[in-house]
Amino acid sequence: MPAAAPASNFAPNPAVTLTAIVVDDEPLARQELLYLLEKAGGVEVLAQGTNGIEAVELVRAHQPDLLFLDVQMPGLDGFAVLKKLLDKRIKLPQVVFATAFDQYAVRAFEVNAVDYLLKPFDRGRVQKTIDKARARIAAPAETASDAKLDALLKLIEEQVQTPRVPALKTQVGKIVVRAQNRLLLVDQREICFASIDEGAIRVVAAAIEGQSNCRTLEELIDQLDPEAFWRAHRSFVVNIQHIREVVPWFNSSYQLRMDDARKTEIPVSRSQTKRLRELFNL
Repeated sequence: MPAAAPASNFAPNPAVTLTAIVVDDEPLARQELLYLLEKAGGVEVLAQGTNGIEAVELVRAHQPDLLFLDVQMPGLDGFAVLKKLLDKRIKLPQVVFATAFDQYAVRAFEVNAVDYLLKPFDRGRVQKTIDKARARIAAPAETASDAKLDALLKLIEEQVQTPRVPALKTQVGKIVVRAQNRLLLVDQREICFASIDEGAIRVVAAAIEGQSNCRTLEELIDQLDPEAFWRAHRSFVVNIQHIREVVPWFNSSYQLRMDDARKTEIPVSRSQTKRLRELFNL
């Protein structure tokens, strides 16, 4: 009878509690994953985040064993989060990508993720993912060297530089806005302005306010009518038809008072002052 194979010296210990951070901009998806992690046991969730910028800061602050990271988020997507962590030389946790689209699976493994979870989440798959993470943490061969991190950074940079196929517009003149866990199609003519803050893109229209699925303000501008929308400031794009008042400000600068319910005042950057004067013959 052949001798039994020797047991691994680095077998995962299910008694050891793993620490984790969950980052997803969809509250229901976060709650579902938190519930399944609690049911699986052996995982302590230290914090939750809603966007990529928060993900970077939470990993830096908590140094978790596991990072459950949504792929598609405004501002920084999941892959850009990894790039930021590497750029800042923050120790990488074991990463699990969450997505509603399985075409991201191959890319997830290319950037050395532990696993990927398809939405809606499956309890059995979550348990298998936790087991895989334990095995990788227990195996010293999986510890990332500086050379491995440099190679990973290069791979992510190459992918970020690869031109993306423009997203199909659902309807001409419509923009998708996420509000109260619903995806609404908003007529561009109704949009007053859009802004970016802490990586999240806010869209304010006549009747609703919500977030865009676009990752950057530039990406949103590509979908807007260039005759109607103007980037008055690096953080704001405005619908010219919804400017209620041009307000003179300090040092020959201006602010725009919009016609939304809050009468929002938006700064005009110095580089756009000339364009403002051209638009309104100031």
